[in-house]
Amino acid sequence: MNIDFGLDPVFSWYIILLAVSGVVMVAIALLPVGGLTNGMRALNGVLGVGFAGYAYYLCFVFEGGSYAVFFYAFILPVLMTARFVKSLSEGRRA
Repeated sequence: MNIDFGLDPVFSWYIILLAVSGVVMVAIALLPVGGLTNGMRALNGVLGVGFAGYAYYLCFVFEGGSYAVFFYAFILPVLMTARFVKSLSEGRRA
């Protein structure tokens, strides 16, 4: 396992936040509530699986060298969650 906060805390936090982002996005895609379209659910699911898969790769398979840091992996889940909450509130008003 490549998570070692003593050796490289930035890399370790990146793996954890990437995994959390992926799980949140998959959860939003699978929840049967809200007014999200099927396309938005699919997008959430695909990106969530991608983020979680990359976190798994970095944590268990990666053996060193260079790796890509995707900052939108942290921004995108926040935007998708905000859109999900907005669709929930619009569904209650209707």
